[in-house]
Amino acid sequence: MGGASKAGASKAGSTQQEAKSATVGRKLSVVMPCYNERDTIRAIVDQVLAQPFDIELLIVDDASRDGTRDILAEIAAGRPQVRVLLQPHNQGKGAALRRGFREAQGDVVLVQDADLEYDPNEYRRLVEPIFAGKADVVYGSRFAGDSHRVLYYWHAVGNWVLTTLSNIATDLNLTDMETCYKVFRREVIQAIVLEEDRFGIEPEVTAKVAQLGVRVWEVPISYNGRTYAEGKKIGLKDAFRAFYAIGKYGVVRPALGMKATLRGPGDRNAD
Repeated sequence: MGGASKAGASKAGSTQQEAKSATVGRKLSVVMPCYNERDTIRAIVDQVLAQPFDIELLIVDDASRDGTRDILAEIAAGRPQVRVLLQPHNQGKGAALRRGFREAQGDVVLVQDADLEYDPNEYRRLVEPIFAGKADVVYGSRFAGDSHRVLYYWHAVGNWVLTTLSNIATDLNLTDMETCYKVFRREVIQAIVLEEDRFGIEPEVTAKVAQLGVRVWEVPISYNGRTYAEGKKIGLKDAFRAFYAIGKYGVVRPALGMKATLRGPGDRNAD
């Protein structure tokens, strides 16, 4: 028993060392869309920067009106790894992500919401399949077996319906298409032309990733969802837009022979 325990500990230590070695010399670009998050922005930035990676944090503020921009100016002062990108007017999460993706310079690009629903301590789990050479894209699933805060039943049903329809359209077997935690090799996400300005970007990017035929992995993540009173923003109109995006990018365009459009090498900054 003692020998088996020591062997197990040795193997675990070896695995952790290999995972740590895999990150050496690799930069992680964290793209954080932000809108009216003054109550959480300091805490989430601290959590992101505490992770054991060479991190470039790109915060894209979508014309916040609650004082978030003033806080962001303080956060960025003296922190060269933080870049604050200001949208001229409110355009939506999709537009903020497009800008962040264009500006990213790391080897791997990870999406992080500016609230505290998703835990940056899970970055290692999320990037490991890419750093290990097994994946080009990784989705963090809230429904694949890890802990989560118990909240809205019909939100869970809606997520299941949208994910199922997306899977039918893309022939992927994801459990959480709408997750915030999506991770990409930078060359993959910067090659895709994205169009959706708001929450429709989730099914759009999923459809276009599937059309590229790249390697997609999914890993379980925890989830500390918030209530509408705590600042949750997604609503029914966003669900309808997601249905539309699944049909547009996953069914209609492929049926017409219009699959994912890719950027040329010199088109990175085009929108």
